[in-house]
Amino acid sequence: MEIPTLITFGVLLLLVLSVVFSNCFTVEQQTVRMITRFGKYRRTAIAGLNFKWPFIEAKSKPLSLRTEQHVVQVESITKDKVTVTLKISVQSQVIPANASDAYYKLANPVAQIESYVFDAVRSKVPEMNLDDVFQNKGEIANAVEKELREDMAAYGFQIQKALVTEITPDAKVVAAMNDINAASREQIAAQARGEATKILVIKQAEAEAAQKKLRGEGVANEREAIATGIRNSLETLKAAGVPIDEVLRVLMTAQGFDAMRDMAATGKSTIIFAPNSPDGFAKLFTAVAGAEQVQ
Repeated sequence: MEIPTLITFGVLLLLVLSVVFSNCFTVEQQTVRMITRFGKYRRTAIAGLNFKWPFIEAKSKPLSLRTEQHVVQVESITKDKVTVTLKISVQSQVIPANASDAYYKLANPVAQIESYVFDAVRSKVPEMNLDDVFQNKGEIANAVEKELREDMAAYGFQIQKALVTEITPDAKVVAAMNDINAASREQIAAQARGEATKILVIKQAEAEAAQKKLRGEGVANEREAIATGIRNSLETLKAAGVPIDEVLRVLMTAQGFDAMRDMAATGKSTIIFAPNSPDGFAKLFTAVAGAEQVQ
């Protein structure tokens, strides 16, 4: 074989090998590629090494099979005419068996998902009051998930979960709700303070009543003891043959000294000027006795 022929054969071989290797390609894990022949879909290339026919077949951009999350913000009006903004998180995934539908049927899957979310939320929220929107956000999420799951399956997408992640009423409504909450809590606090004051007053009155009762019992016992002492003293002095007038003078003197002793022992006692001699007490007794006889 001549040298020019060998060179030509080598060039052709290199050209063939170049064409063959240029049409071998790999597909990354959790992705697929669409293979078309003359623009018509033929098959789906899965992860690993793949081959397409040169010149007549083409491969598409990678299509991810991973779960993706789309956050959709929807503004709606509740039944009680409150504007509220909801954030809906939608988790979707391409169905591997229907990857071609997901690739060819929708030009913008995210926009399509957002449209369904808007439709589901705006048909559900106007049936609820604002408080119900907060309490039943799971019901809203289920309505969104149900509508998306049924409709997006036809386009090769599987809706795994829809979550209401945030509910934000209008700023004026939030301020009003905070004022209502603060007023309610202040009312509860005022009632608690009133009950505490009432209990304190009652307890103080009960303590004062108990104190007065004990004081009265003490005074009564003291007077009974004094009367018993005086009676015993009178009987003793009578038995000794002491005249009754002298007995009364002695008792009055003793009572006077006891009163002076008590006043000296108590720092808050009122000052009383009284005679401090037996004769003075006798005169005081005579005056008191005379006043009683006059009455």
